[in-house]
Amino acid sequence: MKIITTKNYEELSKKAANIIAAQILIKPECVLGLATGSSPIGTYDRLIKYYEDGDLDFSTISSVNLDEYRGLGPDDDQSYNYFMNEHLFSKVNINKERTFLPNGLEKDADKACNDYNNTIEHIGGIDLQLLGLGHNGHIGFNEPDESFPISVHCVDLTPSTIEANTRFFENEDMVPKQAYTMGIGNILNAKKILVVVSGKDKAEILNTVINGPVTPLVPASILQLHKDVTFVIDEDAASKLEK
Repeated sequence: MKIITTKNYEELSKKAANIIAAQILIKPECVLGLATGSSPIGTYDRLIKYYEDGDLDFSTISSVNLDEYRGLGPDDDQSYNYFMNEHLFSKVNINKERTFLPNGLEKDADKACNDYNNTIEHIGGIDLQLLGLGHNGHIGFNEPDESFPISVHCVDLTPSTIEANTRFFENEDMVPKQAYTMGIGNILNAKKILVVVSGKDKAEILNTVINGPVTPLVPASILQLHKDVTFVIDEDAASKLEK
């Protein structure tokens, strides 16, 4: 495990973008695992700038996203498909036919999950997976549980996750209560994992993830077992790390 501490969110975003850009330059046909939420927005902004400056080419990469709300389609402005288009896909020269997310409109949960597992397998696996960190230790929408879910599955979102996502909706009642998400096994199969964590509100859970026991009650703690994981964190997020 590698931990890179930066002064602030802007520096964090630059460092994370540099790691992703290096992956693309080393392997132009790579598969990126992408994440949504507030944490990676700065990273995506920096990657867009590299593209606009002519320093980065997205034309031959593929991408698979961690998750999608169940019941939301790509045209819904709160869907993760919409988010990715707004914050990255529409601003770089990525081939949209090689960008993949779970089908939030598929009502048959088993089919939606099986289809996305097959997509990840057929695309050849993930070279670099980008992750954020939830306040309860979730990665993707893998919530605290009694066991680690292995493959893509439909999850009931916890009250804390629903509350955290309320800021993106008009009110809490409008927040979807379920999502399709990659499982822990899908994530751990990535060759490299990059985790971005910012803010004092993430400091306590970050310390638990890095220094606590590996337990499904803190899903991100499983990252301790991955052979190539890098945490890029700011000073606020690092403030409670045990030395």
